[in-house]
Amino acid sequence: MGEGGTPAGGRTRLDTSVAHNARVWNYWIGGKDNYEVDQQVGGHVAGMFPLIRDIARADRWFLGRAVRYLAEERGMRQFLDVGTGLPTADNTHEIAQRVAPDSRIVYVDNDPIVLAHARTLLTGTSEGATDYIDADVHDPAAILERASGTLDFGRPVAVMMLGILNFVLDHDAARTIVREVMAEVPSGSCLVLTHPTHDPEVGGEGQIPAMKFWNENATPPITARSGTEIAAFFDGLDLLEPGLVSCSRWRADDDLAAVVPQYGAVAVKP
Repeated sequence: MGEGGTPAGGRTRLDTSVAHNARVWNYWIGGKDNYEVDQQVGGHVAGMFPLIRDIARADRWFLGRAVRYLAEERGMRQFLDVGTGLPTADNTHEIAQRVAPDSRIVYVDNDPIVLAHARTLLTGTSEGATDYIDADVHDPAAILERASGTLDFGRPVAVMMLGILNFVLDHDAARTIVREVMAEVPSGSCLVLTHPTHDPEVGGEGQIPAMKFWNENATPPITARSGTEIAAFFDGLDLLEPGLVSCSRWRADDDLAAVVPQYGAVAVKP
């Protein structure tokens, strides 16, 4: 489904009576920052759609490979991570600053439990910068304005949207968000994106009933998209090899990695 935190509705109050995506995702990847209701809903979804745990892990591994690739091979030193989710091991700033200690990272989310953990755990090197902003993916102008306090938008930025646009239910609105953000970063910037799919060729048809259950029992509501719809987020950008693929297969060390119904890709702004 998606690891990002609350994408909409402005500042939210912590509600432990309803399962929430950031905490359920944490549960699926083996974390401890979740509540009984998250475990119950997460366990039920996993029972309906056992691949969800594989998706969660594959999405996390994709993040690591993408950040390392961008830092090591493309010299990227700025990362805007929208829809951070709960901090775990090897977060974006840790991977980037391991390669280049002067890397600058801004995390964006607006879930209160993510905010509390981020302020405690998302600390980086003295040479670089690590910041967290409480903002809504539906308001890209606010994200860009606040991120500009840490990032230099005159230099390339890796815009990371892993498992977040699936919470923007309107497809045109989701495309507009991507266009508005990418319009404000210079040539050489990258879009790093993962998104769940219902495409049957990657086993995605099982997502449909699981997401229906999720939308009836948890928050925020979620949607899957076809590969064609997800590819549209990269319009005007140059996809890097191997293109839009199951995120488990993107530049994976193991060519036999199991395919999961979560597409991932990295593209460069020309």
